Amino acid sequence: MAQTEQELRVQLAACYRIFDHMGWSEMIYNHITVKLPGDEHHFLINPYGLHYSEVTASSLVKVDIDGNIVEDNGYAVNPAGIVIHTAIHAARADVVCIAHTHTNAGMAVACQQDGLRTDNFYSALLHNRIAYHDFEGITVNEDEKPRLVANMGDKSLLILRNHGLLACGRSIPETFQNLWAMERACEVQMATDSTGKPNIPVGPEILAKSEQLMAMQTMGGPSGELEFNAFTRIIEKLDPSYKD
Repeated sequence: MAQTEQELRVQLAACYRIFDHMGWSEMIYNHITVKLPGDEHHFLINPYGLHYSEVTASSLVKVDIDGNIVEDNGYAVNPAGIVIHTAIHAARADVVCIAHTHTNAGMAVACQQDGLRTDNFYSALLHNRIAYHDFEGITVNEDEKPRLVANMGDKSLLILRNHGLLACGRSIPETFQNLWAMERACEVQMATDSTGKPNIPVGPEILAKSEQLMAMQTMGGPSGELEFNAFTRIIEKLDPSYKD
C-alpha cells in the first residue's frame, strides 16, 4: 500500500539511525532519499550539517526533482547528494529510495581494479546485479548525470569507482537490504584478501543458478521488510526521537 509522506518521513528517519547503528555514517556526509507520493516528483533528503544520529522525521528536507527546496525548514542540502539523487530519481520511475555510503569495505572494493569478485556467498548472490561508474571527482557537476544514469542502466546496485557504494530499491526496506548485501560482500572480500591465501572460485553454473534464484525472489515485490523492521525495533529501544 502507498505510504503517506509522514509515514515515509518516519521510516526514512529510522533508516538514517539504522545506518549509523550499523557504522555506515560518514561525518555529516552521504545521503539516503525517498520519493514522495504524487505527481510533483518530490523527495526527502537529510539536512546538511546533521549527523545521521540526529536526523528526525521533521528535519528531513523536501526537494523537487531539480534539487530546489520546496518547504524551507531551516536546513540546507548537500550539493553532491542533490546531483546523484536527482539524476537517478528523474531517470528511474521504479526507484523509490536511494542510499549512498562511504564505508571502509565499500570504498576499498571500489578502489580495486576488478571491483567486487563473485567468490563469496553474498557476492555470488549479486552476480550480474551490480553496475559501475568511473570516478569523476566530487559529484557536484550536472554534466555527470547522463553518464551516471547510463552506467547504472536498469540495475539497483552501483559501485562508484574510487568512491563508494550506492543502492536503490522499490522501498526503503528493500534499499536497506540491497545495500546490506553489497556491504557484506565487500566486507567478506576484504577479509579473505587479508589472509593472503588464494580464494576458491565459484563456477559459472552456480553463478547462473544464483542469478535465476535472486530474479525469482525479487519478482514478488519489494523485499527487506522483516530485516528493516527488526532493526527499527532496535533503534526504537535505543532512541525513539527519530520519529519527532
